[in-house]
Amino acid sequence: MMNAISVKAGYELPKKEKKAGYDSNNGVVSGGASVTFNAGDFKLRASMTDATVLNAPSLDGLALAIEKPGSFIFDYKAPEKDFRFQFMNSIKVMEKPLNLKYIHNTALHNIGDGKTILDGTLVFDSANKVSANHELGSIGCKLKYSYVHGGLTTLEPSYDTERNFWDLAVSHKIYGDHVCKATYQMESNDLGLEWSRTSKLDGSFKVSASLCLADKKLSKLAAESSWNFDI
Repeated sequence: MMNAISVKAGYELPKKEKKAGYDSNNGVVSGGASVTFNAGDFKLRASMTDATVLNAPSLDGLALAIEKPGSFIFDYKAPEKDFRFQFMNSIKVMEKPLNLKYIHNTALHNIGDGKTILDGTLVFDSANKVSANHELGSIGCKLKYSYVHGGLTTLEPSYDTERNFWDLAVSHKIYGDHVCKATYQMESNDLGLEWSRTSKLDGSFKVSASLCLADKKLSKLAAESSWNFDI
């Protein structure tokens, strides 16, 4: 009898992302970059903003992350010393997938001031799903229903049971990878408009604006773009 031994080894080039943006709230043009390495079942990511370079040597804007897709994400923001844990799992309820998330944020300088969120999404089919989001220690939760019509238009009403406010989001895909989105927040009486594109070949961008309907003034205008490439 002959024994067979198989040895596999591989290496995947890291992926780099560059990002630039503008926010009218502070009138500042910002930039950043991130590098992602695939290590077997895990992804390692390091990102920084322009503050990391301009204030060098500095930890401003530096963030590190390790992820196992579908299982967990661990984020660390160096300047704030903030940790963020996210664990994911999926179970079947009446033969329908229920996607669960456990999210915890905390800071090393104030461990007792962390925030824990439980999130669940029940997927009925490709067009309908219901989700609930609850922060431990609060008395209410956020409920959201998502409906996709024809694979192009998405309608998402949501309700905050604690604050007794409704929000509404409507998005529509155009030209393949372009998406136009409108949102309305009842609590702040803000109307938001957004145009975005996600493309691996031509890069991604997002232009967004927020209008306060109470005084009919433009409260925010922002734009950002990003490019992904192998190095």
